[in-house]
Amino acid sequence: MRKLLICLILLLTACGAGRPESLVDKDELVVAIRSDVPLISFKREDGTYDGFNVDVAKDLLSRLGKRIRWLEIKAGDQLTVLTDGRADLVFAHMSVTPERKKSIDFAGPYHVDFQDIAVRPADKDAIRDVRDLKGRRICWVRGTNIAQRIIDERRVPAIAVQAPDYDVCLEMIKDGRIDAISTNSQILAGLLTAPGVDLHLVGAAFNEQRTAIGVRKGDIDGCEELNRSITQMYQDGTAHMLLDKWFGKSGIDLSVIAVPQFEGCS
Repeated sequence: MRKLLICLILLLTACGAGRPESLVDKDELVVAIRSDVPLISFKREDGTYDGFNVDVAKDLLSRLGKRIRWLEIKAGDQLTVLTDGRADLVFAHMSVTPERKKSIDFAGPYHVDFQDIAVRPADKDAIRDVRDLKGRRICWVRGTNIAQRIIDERRVPAIAVQAPDYDVCLEMIKDGRIDAISTNSQILAGLLTAPGVDLHLVGAAFNEQRTAIGVRKGDIDGCEELNRSITQMYQDGTAHMLLDKWFGKSGIDLSVIAVPQFEGCS
């Protein structure tokens, strides 16, 4: 009996030691965000971060009793900062894709949106739908999957022109190097608020965008805790309040706001 108890204790200890590190075990979390997306996540003149993603991150992690240390990243870094251990979470308005799920996990989504298109006012009659992007140059921000969703999923033979960020996309559409910018409608709504930007939002509403939180692969406990917090955020009205705060005047339809269907933590 004594030998049996010792074996059982050793087995339980080994199982505990094998548990992956979870964000629930930490008091402070490194949260990766971008600073180049107006309304979504941007840096103010005083160096602080603001925007919808920033407010969502603050709300969810306050429910978990966690402090935040921000890590500013580019779109192309959103996976690697998790896989190399530099960040605990990524709030980069990142949509869920099977390819991304090979290297990271997702909590949420915390919002469901759709893809749209922004064009120069002179092109608003020529480009009214995703099919009108055939043969036209569209901006592809490195690290995003928007251009591929148009070309591969929708089978529209557009021409993807790479850019490091959306600021460069705005420069390229202004000087004629590209014909359109396509991403989810919330990001486009933010870009249209940038000083000196004169673009027309097509209102195409295609390709559902499930905006979720990037978490390290295998952190099931952390993922589940975040999902519970997202549910609470919707149930107590905070989600609606934050969406209205940042996008209430953008023209985005906020009439129906419900808890998104989660990806599931595994």
